[in-house]
Amino acid sequence: MKKIWSTLLHPRVWLAKTLLALFGIAFLALAYLGYLEPIRTVLDADELSFTVGTMRFSAYLLVKALFSIIILIWLTRLIAHFGEQRVKGLKGINTSNKALIVKAIQISVYFVAFFIALNIVGIDVTSLTIFSGAVGIGVGFGLQKIASNFISGLILLFEKSVEEDDLIELDDGTAGFVRDTGARYTLIETFESRDIMIPNEDFITNRVTNWTFRNTRGRIEINVGVAYGSDLDQVKEIILEAARNHPRCSLNPAPVCFLVEFGDSSVNFTLYFWVEDIVAGRMEPRSDVLFAIWHKFKEQNIEIPFPQRDIHMKDPGAKA
Repeated sequence: MKKIWSTLLHPRVWLAKTLLALFGIAFLALAYLGYLEPIRTVLDADELSFTVGTMRFSAYLLVKALFSIIILIWLTRLIAHFGEQRVKGLKGINTSNKALIVKAIQISVYFVAFFIALNIVGIDVTSLTIFSGAVGIGVGFGLQKIASNFISGLILLFEKSVEEDDLIELDDGTAGFVRDTGARYTLIETFESRDIMIPNEDFITNRVTNWTFRNTRGRIEINVGVAYGSDLDQVKEIILEAARNHPRCSLNPAPVCFLVEFGDSSVNFTLYFWVEDIVAGRMEPRSDVLFAIWHKFKEQNIEIPFPQRDIHMKDPGAKA
């Protein structure tokens, strides 16, 4: 039952067109056959009505309001979809501005539909001013997060700090591509092909890493340790050569290698190299360079040591 109501109140575009056509045909058929007036008379009878204060509610009024609101929802859906398609077809406007225009159209259409629905039900719009204070309190408390996410979404669209197809990473480690910015949330597609809906407010109040904000270049870091006694100049050159030979390694800036420290079991180096398109991924070039370093070290008999400790046992017979 819940699924049926969800389909009626938020139908797909093709379904909304079909339902409107069927309803129109049914209405015209009933009018042509002369059944509308008898139906109205029966449903508007006193036996099927009740009074609240000075207002009289009948089954006819309730059925009329229900069908009118559902039809209005279908029409609103079609109008919003038509406006969205026309905006997406405009040339010379970037994706973010198109999304902003679409949201403005949707808000305007639903706002007008809301007041039309109130008028159909029989609620005097001017009397709503009495409840403006209560509505303000409700928005301040109950709808605080919704309002915050909506405003944050508009800020994101205006600033263009996070746009569709950007590669982003959040403080909690969530990373992926931006697929859609809605009124309440931003849809992120992770590397595992999961769709995560992040509240827009999180992009405003928290720190966000946008890997493709200004360019698509990204840096890759590799740490390597070699045994004491190795030719350190040769080690550095081998590490740099492994990076330079990779087809995705950028030569501007060129890869760099630093001797970081003399560790407990090894002499440690750090390699930095850049790839031009971070969207294509970092794991593959990193893995390829590690394999290349490993093979070159084996050819030159350079050892990559594992952590070890020397333990000296005292003579059991010796006095402490």
